[in-house]
Amino acid sequence: MSVIAFLRRTPSAGLLLTQLVGVLLYPWIQASPRGHALLTAFGVVVLGVALRVVRRTPWVTGLAFLLALVVVVLSLINTVFPHPALPVMIAAMEAAFYFYAAGSLIAYMVQDWVATTDEFFAAGATFTLLAWAFAYVYVVCQALVPGSFNANPGSDRAWLELLFLSVAVLSSVGLSDVLPLTPMARSLVMLESFAGVMYIALVVSRLISLSAAERRVARQETEKL
Repeated sequence: MSVIAFLRRTPSAGLLLTQLVGVLLYPWIQASPRGHALLTAFGVVVLGVALRVVRRTPWVTGLAFLLALVVVVLSLINTVFPHPALPVMIAAMEAAFYFYAAGSLIAYMVQDWVATTDEFFAAGATFTLLAWAFAYVYVVCQALVPGSFNANPGSDRAWLELLFLSVAVLSSVGLSDVLPLTPMARSLVMLESFAGVMYIALVVSRLISLSAAERRVARQETEKL
């Protein structure tokens, strides 16, 4: 019950936990005969958790709900009536949703001058949202420009491979063996690299500064007593 109460107080922690669980589940889901259906189901769970977090931010929840609804509807249609164009449309809408959710969390973290526990978890959750968003952008890129991430245009990179690339680029570790091969793919990778640097420099550093300032004030008040 204490864990549930904690997740209710800090929904950003729930979103971060869900995303990290997804990282561990994706290899098993991808290898499963029903991998596509399981991936779709887990994606719906992530959308629901992300919507709950967006409700706490100053951005419009209705737009996030509309984007999530479109993703769910298109996923259901693709499950019943598969079409080659639908996965690309779904990936584009999911990228838009994750970018919007990430922007909402950034607005939530910078709206005040107090670094709360939920905002620290929001910093981690925002990183995962950005990584997922760019991974879906890469899915769209390789569908529109074959050979963007694989020298063999007839063999696209799997979702987990593109997510691995996205996390490596966003964190600036550069350890991915998936390389952008076309001009469009390289442009997107450069944009994500820039976004990762700016996120650390502007958002994360601000939270750390606020936390340090709060501790300094608390220490000064303790010394006065």
